[in-house]
Formats: sequence, structure tokens, C-alpha cells
Amino acid sequence: MTSGNGRGRALGAAGALAAVLVVLPGGARADPGPAPASGAEVIDEKQVRPRVVDLTVRSPALAGTGKVRLLTPDGWEQRGATRTWPVLYLLPGGHGEYESFTEEYDIERLPELRNVLVVTPQMPFFGFYSDWWNDGRGGAPAVETFHLDEVRTLLERGYGAGPRRAIAGESQGGYGAVKYAARHPGMFRAAASYSGFLSPPQYVKAISGGAEYLKVDWRRIWGDPVRQRDIWLANDPYHLAERLRGTPVYISSGDGTPGVYDDPVDPDPVIPGMQDLAAFFPEEVVSLTEAVMADESRTVAHRLTEVGVPVTTHFYRGTHGTPYWKRELRRSLPMLLRALNGGPSRG
Repeated sequence: MTSGNGRGRALGAAGALAAVLVVLPGGARADPGPAPASGAEVIDEKQVRPRVVDLTVRSPALAGTGKVRLLTPDGWEQRGATRTWPVLYLLPGGHGEYESFTEEYDIERLPELRNVLVVTPQMPFFGFYSDWWNDGRGGAPAVETFHLDEVRTLLERGYGAGPRRAIAGESQGGYGAVKYAARHPGMFRAAASYSGFLSPPQYVKAISGGAEYLKVDWRRIWGDPVRQRDIWLANDPYHLAERLRGTPVYISSGDGTPGVYDDPVDPDPVIPGMQDLAAFFPEEVVSLTEAVMADESRTVAHRLTEVGVPVTTHFYRGTHGTPYWKRELRRSLPMLLRALNGGPSRG
């Protein structure tokens, strides 16, 4: 869920953990998504290095400002009203760090991304890629509105972003990628999740345990999982699966056991409350966070297959950390780029 394998696993574990609520059967009515917002504007633009640009956005949805990092394509400096590029959105984990993909994934070195505008928007810490319920009051942080209304519109108006879009993410960002594509059919041509928290109702304490450890009021996000069940289901890719028909999806996760990038003497930290889940998994699991992500990823992948969504999966031995996600981004990139570069635009 965050950077490095040690630091990444620590915050990752905090963003995804324990006591079980079974996935509820049946479909849920997804809401139509955020209404158009007004007043968002870019108030600062900074050239970090030759192809990397940081934007600061004044955001009504966040009731403050948010950052966006761009990895720009060749020729971007000559952009104009009629010249645009395909857009790949990369969503960070629960830390929300907009610098993560350029600083930790070496994406600047990938020749495949020389003709794509890569966008990494900031997310409020533990924001779960959602417009928060806030005890029924709504308001900030409205993360989905910030990303898909404010940032997307600003980039398409003045920064060369075209209508061909794909989306991918790590941990909470993997959840955000699949959820955004499902809640807004046609907005994204493909989606990819790397160790994504893909079905929050399946392991409610994966939210409550981690949030309480981090001193986040988790009920502000979607409310109570029983009383506000409709909100939880409207933000659950499992229950939105049919809306992804026609959209290629890549889902990957480790199983929580030590893998090729793991130090056997440095297992994932255990977040308070997470111990309750240990009985559900084999003794060799050292990353309960990743074991939970694997369960949810398999559940959603199976559901997508049932309803006819084209799904590619990769499940492997490994824990919750950036080295695995870096590998999975490269494995999924051909699918994402094929979707960006082929056929007519859907939205």
C-alpha cells in the first residue's frame, strides 16, 4: 500500500485488515457517480525534471488543495487545443502519495510510456477512493469527485489528456482502479489491480482495524456496514461486476507467504486486531494483509468471469510490497496499452 517493501508492507497492512463480514449476495444499485463540480483550478505548476510535472489543484471536493504528478509524453510541450495523448492513471495505495510511481517504479525508463500521459493524483490518507459519507452530510473529502471530475476535466482542458483512458493501482489504489472503472462504464478502457482491496464488505475489519490503528474514523467513509449497507455495496466491485462488461481487467495478488522479494526474517508487521484473522489462513502466511487481498482479489475475479468480463489474473507467492507491484505493472502494461491504442473511444 505504500513504498519500499518494509515501509510499504507496514502502511499496507494498516490499510487492509481483519474480522469477517461475508460478501453479500445479489447486486447493488450503483449510484451514477459524482455530479459535475465547479471551481477547481490549477494554482501552481512545477517542472520537477525533464518529463515530470507537478500540479497543485485548488479543489472544492477536498475543501483544500491536492497534488497531481504527470509523466509527460514526447512532444507534450507543443500540446494545443487539438493535440492530445492517451492517458494512464496510476493510483497510489492508502498513503496517497502522488510521487510514488515515478520515484519507486522507474516508469520514466519505460519506452512504452513515451507516447502516453501518465497521471498520478494524490489521495487523502486512507481515503479509499470514495466520496465520504460523513454521517450523511457528504462533503470533503470527496475523493472520487476530485479525481474523476476535477482532475480529469482540468487535464483534458489544458494538459493534453485525451478521451482514451486506462487505470491501474496498488493496494487501495487497485481497489480504486477497478471501482472507478465499474462505477463509470466507458470512462476507462482497461483496469488493473495489484494487491487490491477489491471487496471491502468481505473483510470489514480490514478497514476498521487498520483505520482505528491509524486513528481514522472509518465509518465516515461509507457509514456502518449494516445500517448503510447500500453505500458499501455501491462501492464494492464485487457487486458492480456487471458494469465492467467489455472492459479488460487485470487482477494480481500474492498469497501472503514469503516470495522471491521477501526477507524471511522480516515478515509483515501485524496490526492490532489483525491477529483474529490468522486462524483463517495457513501457518506459513507471514502477511495477513496480502492473504486478505488475495481472498478478495480471487472473489472479485471469479465474479467478473461469471458475468463475462475479460479477466487476466496472476496469483503468486509473496507479500504486500512495492517490488511485487512493480513487476505486476510491467506484466499488465501490454494489456493496458492495447486498450489505450486500439479501437474507437468509448467515452
